[in-house]
Amino acid sequence: MEQLLIVTTGGTIDKIYFDEKSDFQVGEPQIGRILGEIGVAFRYRVIPLLRKDSLHLTDQDRALIRAVVEAQEERHVLITHGTDTMVQTARSLLGLPGKVIVLTGALNPALFRGSDAVFNIGTAVGAVQVLPEGVYIAMNGRIWDPLKVRKNPEANRFEAVSP
Repeated sequence: MEQLLIVTTGGTIDKIYFDEKSDFQVGEPQIGRILGEIGVAFRYRVIPLLRKDSLHLTDQDRALIRAVVEAQEERHVLITHGTDTMVQTARSLLGLPGKVIVLTGALNPALFRGSDAVFNIGTAVGAVQVLPEGVYIAMNGRIWDPLKVRKNPEANRFEAVSP
């Protein structure tokens, strides 16, 4: 992998707590800070594309994500994304030639102690380097085909879809 392209779209992974509003809002992308703290041994470039909760992503946003990824020269792409509509966005990226695209996110904000963000990012970084061309989701310690997975909101995890 010469260089990893990282596209950030918001979601829980980047959420911060606003005390004056007693609310969470999507803040600055956290992945650059996380990779810097870990001291990764590869080059990466971050495009902070959107700052939205994935429930607020539109078809136009998905078209923008696809166009931006398609226009970049990097073969290996990691997208941070909210978990609620991650599968929908992954499916919208299917068919991009010459790319290995892995979407990941977090069920708890990256800034929170005990967040799954670092683990999911690590899983995604490993996956994007070894998987064949295509689109994948890295969540809950697994690599998922976006056509065969769904988020189970009640259990707060991803699970296989029965054929």
